[in-house]
Amino acid sequence: MGISLGDTQYGKAECHLVHVDRSTPAHTITDVTVTSQLLGDFADTYLTGDNGRVIATDTQKNTVHALARRHGVGSPEAFGLLLARYFVEGFDQVTGSRQEVNLDRWERITTTEGGPHGHAFVRPGGEVRTCVVTKHGAEETVVSGLTGLTVLKSTGSEFRGFPDVPYTSLVETDDRILATAVTARWRYLGTDVDWDGSFTSIRQILLDGFALTHSLSLQQTLYAMGEAALTAHPEVTEIRFSMPNKHHVLVDLEKWGLDNPHQIWHAADRPYGLIEASVVRDDAPPAPGAWAGVTGFL
Repeated sequence: MGISLGDTQYGKAECHLVHVDRSTPAHTITDVTVTSQLLGDFADTYLTGDNGRVIATDTQKNTVHALARRHGVGSPEAFGLLLARYFVEGFDQVTGSRQEVNLDRWERITTTEGGPHGHAFVRPGGEVRTCVVTKHGAEETVVSGLTGLTVLKSTGSEFRGFPDVPYTSLVETDDRILATAVTARWRYLGTDVDWDGSFTSIRQILLDGFALTHSLSLQQTLYAMGEAALTAHPEVTEIRFSMPNKHHVLVDLEKWGLDNPHQIWHAADRPYGLIEASVVRDDAPPAPGAWAGVTGFL
């Protein structure tokens, strides 16, 4: 029985940098965390310890900083493509690259005296814009998305009609709170894309879909959100979701002589339902490598 080396990739994980654009008195900050990984002819370092072809992980970190200084960061997608092309096109032993670029949002602090401040910022919530760029030779794939987009509807949501099988205790309802933290990632067909414009539009479409769909289930809402995004954006070929159902349970106050007309809810943190699905165009070309290492999805 023979033993051989399988697939490999290596690199520097979670290089966190903040780029400050000082070209105007009102500064702009771009806060990204980059994980750079390389694929290629690196078998010797695993099999014999010969590092003659290894682009050191520290070198990859320094490259992230240097390219940010030379070219700026811009959108996560543009920066990921810049890094991937630098490594694949610049080194013969590198045949592929995976660049994961996550963007933390910052907003200007609006002061009571002077309005939006030129160089003071606040981070809104826990939402993160995500991006994974993969490059194998000339083939490039971009998967963009977001995570931590927490949304809630105080009505306009039902859940009923499910089978009453053994151990069922859930009571049907035609009026409930629906809450979730959306993680969504979508794959583009090419790289000639207005990355910021497309992201902003898709994010708004997801919010519209959640708010405007009268929900009979979180699954139905998920599909409506994905269908609307694909309909509006032909440059996107599929979108995948992971959405926990953040349960809110109506509190029974009768023992204290109080009614509860859908006003007081217990917000349970666990356990929770977890709904995951993909919404795909019928003619979507396969790209299994684009999703490698993207956790939390089918």
